[in-house]
Amino acid sequence: MMALRLGLRMRIILFMNKLEAFGHIAALAIRGELVFPTSVNAALRVQLALDDPECPVDKAISLVLAEPLLAARTVAIANSAMFNRSGAPVITNVRGAIMRIGYQNLFALAAAMVVRQFGSKIVDPLLRAKAEKLWDHTIAVAALSRIIARQVTGINPDTALFAAIVHEVGGFYLLSRADEFPGLLEEDPENWHSASEEIITREVMRKLCIPEPVAEAIEGLRDSFMSIPPDTLLDTLLLANHLTPVKSPLQEAQRDLPPHSDSAIDLFIDEQKLESMLAEAKIDAIEMNAALLV
Repeated sequence: MMALRLGLRMRIILFMNKLEAFGHIAALAIRGELVFPTSVNAALRVQLALDDPECPVDKAISLVLAEPLLAARTVAIANSAMFNRSGAPVITNVRGAIMRIGYQNLFALAAAMVVRQFGSKIVDPLLRAKAEKLWDHTIAVAALSRIIARQVTGINPDTALFAAIVHEVGGFYLLSRADEFPGLLEEDPENWHSASEEIITREVMRKLCIPEPVAEAIEGLRDSFMSIPPDTLLDTLLLANHLTPVKSPLQEAQRDLPPHSDSAIDLFIDEQKLESMLAEAKIDAIEMNAALLV
């Protein structure tokens, strides 16, 4: 009985510490005091510049060249199967790479670097492993979202790719702070920290200059359901999260589709089409991951 009481007391203490940690991080986020790795500054500068659709291409090129890793990854992803299905000549310079993939995908690539770098400051090996799994999930959803946008929902595939790359950015940020707050990401069946987590995610997206329509779709993942037939960015993300075999290691709140959705999905994605989409997404995810790890 004594051991049971001690165990219950410890759970209550951890729970209260967790609530306090979420509240503290959320308060800092609201004040704009977000802790980002110093290595993301170059990528953020590129994002800020590309947020202006009138940004001259020479300025974009100079910003990319100022960050060797981003330059290498831009050329690598431009030569990947995702952006070179026709087998065009290999691109060997940043100008050609930007012209092939476009500003929107360069913006997404810079965002991917930011997301990836959140894991670079994690010390705890278990947290680092969780961050790697979350990255694998992110890339899988990104590749599948691009295909779903093209073949099912009819939205801009580049927008879908970008939204999927940043759809777990709040989780990455919390993982990067979890070393400082033990128990921060322990299971929370009652979802008491939901409001704080939403605030943190919203403020991180604001800092990363995530466009409002994309931010709204990501926020909608928590408590929205997919429409039938799916035809929005939110629907695209919900469907990709549901269909991907690479699941997020973080606890998810109402990310699943409504009951009987699988039978409804059969109305617009038959088994053969689904297998083809998943196979293509798997290849694209491998290509994208390889390019981003150059």
